[in-house]
Amino acid sequence: MARRENGTGSEHKQRKSFQTNVASRCLSHFPAGAPPASLKVCRAEERMFKNLSPEALGIAASQSELIELALSFGFRGLDLDILDFAEQARTRGLAHARRFIESAKLQVGAFRLPTHWQADDGIFRGDLRRVPEWAAPAAEAGYRRAVTTIEPASDERPFHQNFELCRQRLNEVAAALAAHEIRLGIAFAAPADLRKGKSFEFIHDVDALLLLIGTIQAKNVGVALDLWDLHASGGSMDALKKIGGNRLVTIRVADAPADVPATECTSSQRLLPGETGVINAAAALVTLAELGYDGPITPAPHPEQLKGLRREAAVKRVGEKLDQIWKTAGLTTAGKLAPARR
Repeated sequence: MARRENGTGSEHKQRKSFQTNVASRCLSHFPAGAPPASLKVCRAEERMFKNLSPEALGIAASQSELIELALSFGFRGLDLDILDFAEQARTRGLAHARRFIESAKLQVGAFRLPTHWQADDGIFRGDLRRVPEWAAPAAEAGYRRAVTTIEPASDERPFHQNFELCRQRLNEVAAALAAHEIRLGIAFAAPADLRKGKSFEFIHDVDALLLLIGTIQAKNVGVALDLWDLHASGGSMDALKKIGGNRLVTIRVADAPADVPATECTSSQRLLPGETGVINAAAALVTLAELGYDGPITPAPHPEQLKGLRREAAVKRVGEKLDQIWKTAGLTTAGKLAPARR
């Protein structure tokens, strides 16, 4: 039997009907703008801060080199390779594993969830059993933001089956993280090129993501929002208020080309923040400050945008772009709105 093409015919109608039914069931569970108090358990006291993600920029270096880059170009936070950190903690002790970050007075922005929860059941179960091996040292060091991205399409499962699998598995993962007071930020990937050739479309916009989060019982789950993906999904900055500051775990920023319709943007068209102004990142930062968001702001252009630059020059360029946005938004170095902007 031939598979149905993604997003067409009866598959599209079934998906929309399923989303409508789920929405009606989960409104009372997780109303917009009113996250449960327990979601705040893992929140740190800092305001939002400029954060460097080596993964996002395609940069590879030792931890000490990355810390030097962050400090040199105005970043106050750094994303972490949690498995490398956990291995250092296991073999040489926690104090050794975190000594560079602590001495530099940097915050850890987030770390990529190493649990392969979208894989075969055997792989998932094995990874789930190993969560304490890295979550325990992470929590002891105060690193409390894990992020993961939902695959936007599938060849194996139609929307409703994929939705239920994600709900079940993310609930299990989140429960395992909650035991260590770690939050889980879930991201969606919007560009159509990531869904091309797949049999079944899946979550690739903020509304569908919020539906999924609303069905997850664990209350340490929120949104890892990428402003570029929000734009590429056809969404607007109004989504920030809909999500609410307490449900936002991380924020990534990039710009988009002015001559390409939003929903036709491809992954390689993630431009440097502030490059065209199509995505008004400064206005988004003002809104985030007003919402009380207190997490990392991470520039995430496609590495191709930094091609030919040495890593020092690449980080400097990205840092300067983020500084310009920060200044335009009227934010202090501590990530608060300056008195004149209040």
